[in-house]
Amino acid sequence: MSLKQRRYTLKSKEAKQVLNEASQQFKMDLETLFGGKSLVEIVESENIQIYTINTRPVMFKAETFLPLLGFTEYTDTAAKVTVDMGAIPFVCKGANVMAPGIRKVIGEFSKGDLLIVTDEKHNKALALGESIFDATTLKETKKGPVIKTLHHVGDKYWNIAKLLTD
Repeated sequence: MSLKQRRYTLKSKEAKQVLNEASQQFKMDLETLFGGKSLVEIVESENIQIYTINTRPVMFKAETFLPLLGFTEYTDTAAKVTVDMGAIPFVCKGANVMAPGIRKVIGEFSKGDLLIVTDEKHNKALALGESIFDATTLKETKKGPVIKTLHHVGDKYWNIAKLLTD
């Protein structure tokens, strides 16, 4: 599949601003992680913007910067929610995560924080979501949606990032 894209490099001042803003949102220091003089590029395709750092797809811009599921330094360290195997097809189609499908909650987080949704069998990142509750309340909730899905395996961000890494 060919990818019609526009790709351009940010100037160092703009790149620094992007890295600082994303670092605050991800609660990790991207400048240290990728090195001080990182090459930050924007790849525009299908009306979306994927940000690469040193040619690696790392995040995309929605209303704010959001990490891609392939950004393992983030997905490995972020708070997680593990779902049962029955929830996987729904999560992979973009459905919000419902309380009955949750098997395990790992880490502390507040309402509105980003969470990684993983499967219970392989512990693979399936989705990135925004928590509707804090960690304590989420663990006690027995029904209804608990995580708003923002990015999932197979969505347009995932597909374009995958093409950039192939």
